[in-house]
Amino acid sequence: MTLWNWPAFLGYLGSPFLLAGAWTTIWLTAVSAFLGLVLGALVAAARMSRFASLRNAAGFYVWVMRGTPLLVQLVIIFTGLPQFGIRLSVIMSAIVGLALNEAAYLSEIIRGAVQSIPRGQRNAGLALGLTPAQTMRDVVLPQAVRIMLPMLGNSVNGLLKATSITSAISMEELLRRTNLLIQEQFLTLELFAVASIYYLAMTSVWSLAQGWLERRFSRGHDFGGRYDNAEQR
Repeated sequence: MTLWNWPAFLGYLGSPFLLAGAWTTIWLTAVSAFLGLVLGALVAAARMSRFASLRNAAGFYVWVMRGTPLLVQLVIIFTGLPQFGIRLSVIMSAIVGLALNEAAYLSEIIRGAVQSIPRGQRNAGLALGLTPAQTMRDVVLPQAVRIMLPMLGNSVNGLLKATSITSAISMEELLRRTNLLIQEQFLTLELFAVASIYYLAMTSVWSLAQGWLERRFSRGHDFGGRYDNAEQR
């Protein structure tokens, strides 16, 4: 009895069928992360608003999206919304579900990074004659981006693997295609091992990109704890 099929394992490492699934995973992650970042920034702004109604609405959204499983959210979007006349394709349901879920987590990362900047620096910017928008753009955000980058990178890394959950609504990403092959070939261990190698490769490439971004946004920063002022930037 053969426990491990090396020829099949090596053969599927370059399978066009699985590579196409991996490409779907990549673009699904990129689109969902971008939309999640935009929505997350808006939610973070609402959470820091001086209007209580906005703060409460944003807080309720974050509470619901972080407190319920992504799988349930995807199923509700894909099978629940049609009952109210809103029909989304599998691809749109996957993108909307992932983006809405990711935005809840990213909003808290953004809010935490912005609020970690000492208030004195904002007051100094205003005292120099900058408008609130200019103070946010030139003084607060450059420092906040550097602080939030590691957490944003980890969140994107998690999102890349979370795309596998969309296989539950028939999104043909990497894990869905792997399962389809397993049902045909009965090579469970070999095919899951191949899929794991694909995921490792994708997360490794993203880790390199994240490291590059962190180094780029840290240029000119004194790691001893002193920040450059806005004029130096």
